[in-house]
Amino acid sequence: MNTTIDVRPSPIAGQWYPSDVDELSKLVDGFIETASLPELDGEVIAVMAPHAGHRYSGPVAGYSFAALRGLKPELIAVLSPMHHPYYEPLLTTSHAAYGTPLGTIEVAHGVLDSLDASLKDRLGFGLTRISNDPEHSLEIELPFLQRTFADPFQLVPVMVRDPKNFIAKNLGEALAELLQDHSSLLVASTDLSHFYPQHVAEVLDGEVLKQVEALDPSGVIEVEDRGKGYACGRGALAAVMWAAISLGANKAQILNYATSGDVTGDYAQVVGYAAAVFTRCS
Repeated sequence: MNTTIDVRPSPIAGQWYPSDVDELSKLVDGFIETASLPELDGEVIAVMAPHAGHRYSGPVAGYSFAALRGLKPELIAVLSPMHHPYYEPLLTTSHAAYGTPLGTIEVAHGVLDSLDASLKDRLGFGLTRISNDPEHSLEIELPFLQRTFADPFQLVPVMVRDPKNFIAKNLGEALAELLQDHSSLLVASTDLSHFYPQHVAEVLDGEVLKQVEALDPSGVIEVEDRGKGYACGRGALAAVMWAAISLGANKAQILNYATSGDVTGDYAQVVGYAAAVFTRCS
């Protein structure tokens, strides 16, 4: 008997990354294999990765996923922004799986159900489930995960529309409670400043990365509130940092930083990209 599962079809394959399996595999593998990592201290709990088209941010993202090689997670929570006009604060998929040219990834709906209930207790609202969403920032990380891990894993996808600090904190802490008894990882999907000249972008991005290195999720949100820094996925990043801290992370390392200008040669208006890792050190 054939069982058909409800798979979210990719709206960005062939545009944001290659739709050909061999081309995509070779591209992603190259980004991961050419990443020259520093020595990582402690156990990896989470990473931060950019989410532009693979051509632009893939070389930086490769550092994030290179830091995950050798691990065997059962659950991977990917938190991203929601760039499209949905108005609910926190969203997730209603589909049973995500599809990319590399195959399908099962969604951990049992975990999402528990997370939804916990958030309703904490915040008074939970996760809004949506179908056929056009959001790229969560999906763009999936081919990297598929090429990094040979063993299957389940996905916990959350898209953050409202980046207030109290939402990020409660989301992160609720998520940590659900992941603590599993072999798990967290991925924060975010780019940094958008369309500033290179010298301005470096200042804005540097302020955000200072907060990341200081392991200060509130600071990640507050620097943008003060006009000192910018990260389009600041709510998702802060939530992952709160979760990582709750799971014992006590160190953050910036692994790589670049801008779109480093790919295009146009430094007049750039987008910033960074890779970081959060670890638990003894």
